[in-house]
Amino acid sequence: MSNISGVIKSIQDIMRKDVGVDGDAQRIGQLVWMFFLKIYDDRESELELVEDDFKSAIPDHLRWRNWAANSEGITGDALTDFVNLQLFPRLKTDPAAQGEAGRRAQLLRDVFEDAYNYMKSGTLMRQVINKINEIDFNNSEDRHTFGAIYEQVLKDLQSAGNAGEFYTPRAVTRFIIDRLDPELQEIVFDPACGTGGFLSCAVDHKRTSVHSPADEETLRNTIRGVEKKALPHMLCITNMILHGIDTPSGIIHGNTLAKPYRDYGDRDRVHVIATNPPFGGMEEDGIENNFPAHLRTRETADLFMALIIRLLRAHGRAAVVLPDGFLFGEGTKSTLKKELLELCNLHTIVRLPNGVFAPYTGIKTNILFFTKGVPTRDVWFYEHPYPDGVSSYNKTKPMQFNEFQTERDWWGNEADGFKSRKFTKQAWKVGAAEIADSNYNLDRKNPHQAEAIDHNPEHLLENYRKTQESIQSIRDQLKAILSEALTR
Repeated sequence: MSNISGVIKSIQDIMRKDVGVDGDAQRIGQLVWMFFLKIYDDRESELELVEDDFKSAIPDHLRWRNWAANSEGITGDALTDFVNLQLFPRLKTDPAAQGEAGRRAQLLRDVFEDAYNYMKSGTLMRQVINKINEIDFNNSEDRHTFGAIYEQVLKDLQSAGNAGEFYTPRAVTRFIIDRLDPELQEIVFDPACGTGGFLSCAVDHKRTSVHSPADEETLRNTIRGVEKKALPHMLCITNMILHGIDTPSGIIHGNTLAKPYRDYGDRDRVHVIATNPPFGGMEEDGIENNFPAHLRTRETADLFMALIIRLLRAHGRAAVVLPDGFLFGEGTKSTLKKELLELCNLHTIVRLPNGVFAPYTGIKTNILFFTKGVPTRDVWFYEHPYPDGVSSYNKTKPMQFNEFQTERDWWGNEADGFKSRKFTKQAWKVGAAEIADSNYNLDRKNPHQAEAIDHNPEHLLENYRKTQESIQSIRDQLKAILSEALTR
């Protein structure tokens, strides 16, 4: 399977002939649930060889191998009737089994809860199935190939996505997990986990410490995430299975923000949070009422930040990707930043260059690293430069993990207060008191570089707003002076 984008394109071309599939979003949804069942069945074949008492959570006649694997198997109306009247109703049913089989059945129900079969033609569906069957996910080379399939699906998802839905580049997720350095027994949580980029990196990071079945169980129980939308949730589950987490019951299909802020207590707190919460979007009406009055806002990223601070345990560590707007924003954002500096040690802000999320958004982003339990004394800023010869990132030339080597070499140790850190052309620090005096403005420019003309639309709009407020204040003063003079 060398030309993965070609395979995906041929499958989508087949789907375009089907009158039931309307648009990219439905094609991707159709493709993902079919890939999921193929991957799940291949993984079950592997488990049958290593587990003497293995029992599938899927009834035998509904397992992929028994209705889809034979290229000359059922097709036409018989296939669509089978999928619509037998397969989907059973997978969406609440499980009756207990134990491990029950957990697997619950996983399937959660995954297929909001999945749909859009294809009307069983003949075309058979053609798609036969294409998928060319891949053996028990073959190490083909399993590795799924990474390419996964990336292709993500690109299609990004193209069909809504505002605020961006998928974090692998280089960024890997760097964040590398710096957070979660230990095997530590709970890693992503409250807006999307397709599981941070969590799969955490699994890979922890797996070097797995030496026994008990360790494997610990790994499974310490990976947690919540995703609101059905399609990214299914991709996240698939991602976890391919990373050896066979029953990723810690991945929940739901909305982290839907639970009232005050209801999150000690049992919900975790050791490590790594996330890129959706920004630029608004939550559904009423969600903000789940939060205390001083933290209420319709901006999704701000609500997540409030919750992240609450969900960290004492000495818990977090890394959060946020846009520039959070750094210089006022109102609720200032309140959040005040709370962040008072309750946590915001020790590092990595300022990413333009284009990290290109071509899907030009919004400039930052990574905030903080530890709960000790107030901030100083915030170190590190401005990540483009590598030599690169002036921007794009689809074909994305950011690479090895670009972060300079940050990794500079980083130091939080236990000794990052004593080894040095001022460089990319690195500088600002005291917490100075930040507080500026109404918690974290949008700090690199003092080692000449002031550049700033064309960032968010910055321009904010400057315009402040100018208008200043003009209005002067008008009000003049009115007051005139009014006083005329009444004498």
